[in-house]
Amino acid sequence: MSEAELKAKPAPRPVEVKAPQLPPLWQRVWRTISLPILSIFTALVLGAVFIVLSDVNVLATYQNFPNAPGAALRATWDAIRLAYGALFTGSVVDPAILAQALRTGDPATWSRAIQPFAESLVATTPYIFAGLALALGFRCGLFNIGAEGQLFVGALASVWVGYSLKGLPAVIHLPLALGAGALGGAIWAGIPGLLKAKTGAHEVITTIMMNYIAFRLSDYLITGPMKRPGFVPVTPFVQESARLLRFFSDPNIRLHAGFLLALAMAALVWWFLFKTTLGFEIRTVGANPNAARYAGISVTRNYVFAMALSGALAGLAGTVQVLGVDYWLGQAFSSGYGFDSIALALLGKSHPLGVVLAALLFGTLRNGATRMQSTARIPVDIISIVQALVIMFIAAPAIIRAIYRVRAEREIGEAVFTRGWGK
Repeated sequence: MSEAELKAKPAPRPVEVKAPQLPPLWQRVWRTISLPILSIFTALVLGAVFIVLSDVNVLATYQNFPNAPGAALRATWDAIRLAYGALFTGSVVDPAILAQALRTGDPATWSRAIQPFAESLVATTPYIFAGLALALGFRCGLFNIGAEGQLFVGALASVWVGYSLKGLPAVIHLPLALGAGALGGAIWAGIPGLLKAKTGAHEVITTIMMNYIAFRLSDYLITGPMKRPGFVPVTPFVQESARLLRFFSDPNIRLHAGFLLALAMAALVWWFLFKTTLGFEIRTVGANPNAARYAGISVTRNYVFAMALSGALAGLAGTVQVLGVDYWLGQAFSSGYGFDSIALALLGKSHPLGVVLAALLFGTLRNGATRMQSTARIPVDIISIVQALVIMFIAAPAIIRAIYRVRAEREIGEAVFTRGWGK
């Protein structure tokens, strides 16, 4: 073909590439929440099976099932209704007491009506901080399994500032105690972050080891230098000026300002991750460290920075517990907030809003478990089973999709280190 013919030949038509179209907002919201809702529902159904299996009286009715199936089924339903009814009234509200409060307007009755949900929010507060700690680490591709140890160190630092500094006004003393807790957690998590950045030591191993050091360190301090005079190994009470404000004068309602602080921190973490340059760098490192390094982003700096921020949030989880609820620190004061936060971050899809919702679920279950045990004689371990089932279904969404014939959807957008609410 001659040069003239080549010049006369028309250029090929450019291929039009259509940008991916996002589905309507309501569809995206439903796709996000459908699997968690179905996972929770399925976990409660399977939890009902364990409730029946743990009740010897119900099992006894099945010995005569061929002759009296109705009696066995009624006993089964009564056991499940009583257990989950106690869970609801112990963690949200007792409808009978609420109706009485609305009818009489008696302040004491109103206190009894709101006390269950208020206590659920008290249990939710450290969960929010701890869940945010893990979520922020996940966003940077880091598995901060040492949140429990950082929680202990933060609580130790804040309670020491809380009882040792005397004569300070609350406007100075309380921020100092909160800052000490955050700083203690940040330093404790920053050490594994620095080791990861400089030596490549895996953060899972180093944070587990730091957990053991934190536990033994707290035991030594609480039974030694920080021990309150007496036989019980606990610290002195923090000063009034270092305590978080409680919203109600009733001592049975312990809801404090730490809950609002947790919500504010969730909003701040969202803004930091999705609206700032540093947050973008953290998410980029978490999505692809090699691409981030090629783009000129310091991966090592972000590892240390993200771990320190994660530790600060975990430290605040312990801080709000001792400054808002207990006012002192004892041995093994945490019942697994730091370890449960791993599940919260998974359940919340490493997003601050998802973490808040997951923390509310766990706080509600945790608070209602005691009422379920005292009223329905159901072991509190059933709640742990329900939580484990929820986590399992969230972590393995193919199970829920297979049960309910839910079609898997392609995700459009940023890759996330850890997925939970949804795909």
